[in-house]
Amino acid sequence: MFRCGIAYPRCRWIVPLLLLFAIIFDLIAIAVTSGWVEDEDAKSHYASMWEECRGRNNDWQCRSLMTNPWAQAVAALMIIGLLILIVAFIISCVALCCTLNVSLLPIVGVLCIIVVIIQFIALIIYPVKFNETIFEGNYYYTWAYGFGWGATILTIGCAILFCCLPRYEDELSGLAKTKYIYTSS
Repeated sequence: MFRCGIAYPRCRWIVPLLLLFAIIFDLIAIAVTSGWVEDEDAKSHYASMWEECRGRNNDWQCRSLMTNPWAQAVAALMIIGLLILIVAFIISCVALCCTLNVSLLPIVGVLCIIVVIIQFIALIIYPVKFNETIFEGNYYYTWAYGFGWGATILTIGCAILFCCLPRYEDELSGLAKTKYIYTSS
């Protein structure tokens, strides 16, 4: 009556889609200027990856963080990670969506691991250096900073999947018989 199994051919479409979501999350984290960090009290101070602003209501005094070497490093690492992620997405679409080319999957996995390392470093440098140079009380890291971590976590999952998928070439191509996890009679 009821059978539950894993449909591996669907992975051919889902895994590149996960990479696309990681790209979107990275774009949100990089492009948002409303702030990665804001103070908890009166919302009078916030800082994004690009600038730091102080003030109230419509009177904001902003200065670029790009004069600081650590902020330049964070921006460069995030942008480099995004570019590598875009290349990995294109290769994954070629490897899985056009034709099944299993030999390209480990390359995508390695690119994803590189992205994870680069973005992890950037997302650790930012709060450490922010606390050393700008910190003046209690701050909250906002949703924009969270999107950077979300992209990194998605990329970790994709790296694992792309490294494991070559073992399931027959299942991905649909040549193997479906293995059912659960069967009811």
